Amino acid sequence: MGSSQAAASLLTSLARTAFGLGAAATVLSSSLYTVDGGQRAVLFDRFRGILDATVGEGTHFLVPWVQKPYIFDIRTRPHTFSSVSGTKDLQMVNLTLRVLSRPDTDKLPLIVQNLGLEYDEKVLPSIGNEVLKAVVAQFNADQLLTDRSQVSALVRDSLIRRARDFNIVLDDVAITHLSYGAEFSRAVEQKQVAQQEAERSKFVVMKAEQERRAAIIRAEGESDAAKLISDATASSGMGLIELRRIEASREVAATLAKSPNVSYLPGGQNLLMALGSSR
Repeated sequence: MGSSQAAASLLTSLARTAFGLGAAATVLSSSLYTVDGGQRAVLFDRFRGILDATVGEGTHFLVPWVQKPYIFDIRTRPHTFSSVSGTKDLQMVNLTLRVLSRPDTDKLPLIVQNLGLEYDEKVLPSIGNEVLKAVVAQFNADQLLTDRSQVSALVRDSLIRRARDFNIVLDDVAITHLSYGAEFSRAVEQKQVAQQEAERSKFVVMKAEQERRAAIIRAEGESDAAKLISDATASSGMGLIELRRIEASREVAATLAKSPNVSYLPGGQNLLMALGSSR
């Protein structure tokens, strides 16, 4: 009987000890939180609200059920968004912007109070579209290509300045894609075709002008040659013409003599017969 009471007392003591250890472990676990590498924490106190101090990496203590940690990833993260904007000459362009952003670690308490943990999704798309539309409206459609470096610089400076108002740091801003609307692309194509046609017409005009000049020079040369022959004939008689006629006759006779299909008829008849393959 006494041994049964001792055993029951021992079990009760063990149960109390286990309950105490479990409660202590639960309290200890609830009193600790870990901030991993590349993260920062902000504490919310039920009595004082968001605390101004930012907690760094490591394991830290808090008051259970009174304080709650908000963990922020402070590493740079990429964000991409697109915008359809109107240019100065009323053309629509499609732009895609890529930014690398991270929160300002010294302003994390303000970010929690004003924006929450998803601060970047709430802020960057709106200010990105606002800045793109404001910058693109300052340029004509063709200037977005010819002055792209200037456009990118204006977008980057304006967006960095606007993001700083929300305690967001932008490490890089880049325009990754730019395309025009169908109407502008069609107008550019038509302009290129018109320029090619103009160049072709210009070449045709230049060719006709050169041919005209060549014809004038040729006619002037023939006129000078005819005048020289006329002057020579007037001064020396018909001797020059007879000489040219004799030279032409020699050339004809030499050509006929070399042909195997030509023979002379005897008997003094001044007649040539072509002996072909008709026989």
